[in-house]
Amino acid sequence: MQIETTPEMVKEVYAKLKMQSTVYKKTVKRPLTLTEKILAGHLDEKFLDKILDEKTNYVFLKPDRVALQDVTGQMVMLQFMQAEMKSIALPTTIHCDHLIQARTEGKSDTKLALFENNEVYKFLETSASKYGAGFWKPGAGIIHQVVLENYAFPGGLMIGTDSHTPNAGGLAMIAVGVGGVDAAETMAGMLWELLFPKRIGVHLTGKMNGWTSAKDVILYVAGELSVSGGTNSIIEYFGSGVESISCTGKATITNMGAEVGATCSIFPYDERMELYLKSTGRTEIAELANEYKDFLVADSEVEENPEQFFDRIIEIDLSKLEPYVVGPHTPDLARPISELSEDVKNNDYLDEISVALIGSCTNSSYEDMSRASGLAEQASSKGVKARIPLLVTPGSEQIRSTIERDGQIDLLKSIGATVLANACGPCIGQWHRPELKQGQKNTIVTSFNRNFPGRNDGKRETMNFIASPEIVIAFALGGSLSFNPIKDYLESDDGTKFKLEPPKLAPDVPDDGFLVANDIYIPPSKNPDQVEVLIDPNSDRLQKLEPFSEWNGQDFEDIPILIKAKGKCTTDHISPAGPWLRLRGHLDKLSDNLLLGAVNSYNDEIGKAKNLISQNIENCAQIARQYKQENINWIIIGDNNYGEGSSREHAAMTPRFLGCVAVITKGFARIHETNLKKQGILALTFSNSNDYEKIQEDDRIHLKDLSKFSEGTKITCVINHKDGKSEEISLNHSYTNSQIEWFKAGSAMNVLKNKQK
Repeated sequence: MQIETTPEMVKEVYAKLKMQSTVYKKTVKRPLTLTEKILAGHLDEKFLDKILDEKTNYVFLKPDRVALQDVTGQMVMLQFMQAEMKSIALPTTIHCDHLIQARTEGKSDTKLALFENNEVYKFLETSASKYGAGFWKPGAGIIHQVVLENYAFPGGLMIGTDSHTPNAGGLAMIAVGVGGVDAAETMAGMLWELLFPKRIGVHLTGKMNGWTSAKDVILYVAGELSVSGGTNSIIEYFGSGVESISCTGKATITNMGAEVGATCSIFPYDERMELYLKSTGRTEIAELANEYKDFLVADSEVEENPEQFFDRIIEIDLSKLEPYVVGPHTPDLARPISELSEDVKNNDYLDEISVALIGSCTNSSYEDMSRASGLAEQASSKGVKARIPLLVTPGSEQIRSTIERDGQIDLLKSIGATVLANACGPCIGQWHRPELKQGQKNTIVTSFNRNFPGRNDGKRETMNFIASPEIVIAFALGGSLSFNPIKDYLESDDGTKFKLEPPKLAPDVPDDGFLVANDIYIPPSKNPDQVEVLIDPNSDRLQKLEPFSEWNGQDFEDIPILIKAKGKCTTDHISPAGPWLRLRGHLDKLSDNLLLGAVNSYNDEIGKAKNLISQNIENCAQIARQYKQENINWIIIGDNNYGEGSSREHAAMTPRFLGCVAVITKGFARIHETNLKKQGILALTFSNSNDYEKIQEDDRIHLKDLSKFSEGTKITCVINHKDGKSEEISLNHSYTNSQIEWFKAGSAMNVLKNKQK
């Protein structure tokens, strides 16, 4: 099987896209958005004669490729092996980017990671080799940047086991973050199931200028939509302002669409994408895209009357857009930089910044680094260095080597920057900070994408404010949040005051082309039968999976509440990253991190709850293990948008492993709800959200008449209180009849395995 995105592959996709979008257009009898065209082009044919909407229609799609990173990829490959498939049926790549911890600098950190994670890397390399996946070595770069450089193409459909997979939307691709089971099923040749999304249109007019960058577009959108406002929606950008944003700038915007819960985000194909494709060695694909351009943009009527085609429209005049800063602790707490200083005072934020960080998959493009280094050059010429540590994370070896050749790295180093490995590092919690004392409050500024408490360094006291790389560089020079480079002055080494000039326009791509790195990729074996995938039974990093047990056909009666989560409960709260990343291939050991970050509404303790056996307050994992030993199943109660954030299916697998049978919430984030379903946990929502308040700490739950569980029905829940009183409430669900089979079989993987027999 061909792993590369070849012109032949793209031509086949485009022929199908043209044919099926034309058929679907006749079905709906109206013009189509770009989103609808690409979805139609990948639909199972039986859906083409249906008018689809987001309320009732789960559809089946045929993706063009799959992308896995080294942390989530472990579990995907373990599940794929569990299904006893001989080989992968779809172009798939594995990228080693999550396990490299930022300690000192790039080369030494990568070398140490190769030693510390050798067992995991060898497992991924050999399993990729045996089953037919491409393997990108540690140091090659972050999955999303490497995919953009090598595999993404306009009009394609890709799924990836990382929530920021939508980065490829910058190349007009529908790219969606999914759980591991979704990936494993698709790799096995099954169609991919998706709730047909709503459509949010973002109308861009004008042209950015001065300090404003593409980053500010998505930070503004995050403030408008909130962390859940994009749930079950695809955000489609359109309008005259689109052409003023580079391909990689578009990728920054689509990458961070994950922070508003969007299924993905997408831009129409244009000349900036054509330039990027040609600069990354894909001229033939660019020419094919030009040939099929009418199917890679929305119909003209959409832009003329967008209110007829989108469920919601956001208007942004780029010429009036200010630089934005979001945070702390949530990506939707947004304000223009002109208002930040006042916000710092009013909310008692720590003004002094401890560390500034730029780069990552979100903002490490050639354009980003050129604009950031231009500011560094201004400061250096005045004898000014960063007042705080400045860390730079290149998105790939291609980017790192190119900006080293062209001088951007030297300019950044001239103001004191340290260049980290081509890996996720501090963005995902892989950041060693021994200088911080226990409980020490501190402020960081980043150009990353996510800023939940504990996200970057495992310390909940760290407050992360997100801005563009340009603004972060300015913050590093100023040293405080209240520094506004648009109006405030710096002092040169001779004592004179000066203001930073706005960043100069930077090229989308290097004039001399990108340097192409060697020895960073391993193709699948030509003799897979000779490849052995070894998992040491005594390993503390890897563990073969045992199937979850099927449902016994009985109601869930007398079930205790493990925890009633209060407020924001992301996948980082349910299954934290940081030091736990090393255990992502060992389900048993990883389960000790269960709900470590969740706030218990009954006692405001973090990660702790009341053990109904001992009556003591203990860690959630400790309680769950005792319940499991006693054959006691249990339930989680959650608040709004439960499970937002990373796509990590471990946040569903660890509860399932320890005995969770249902999660009942006011509302779910899309990926986590699917992950729960696929692992055999009932994902239910209160019909009346106020019923959340009725659940008391010592209650026992009875989920009635599960034998009648079916599509479109409600679940009856009886709450049995400690005082002997009971009350009955109603629960909603979004299961289809095929998804109910996952629950009955014990998991979606059990269903897949049974089909192979």
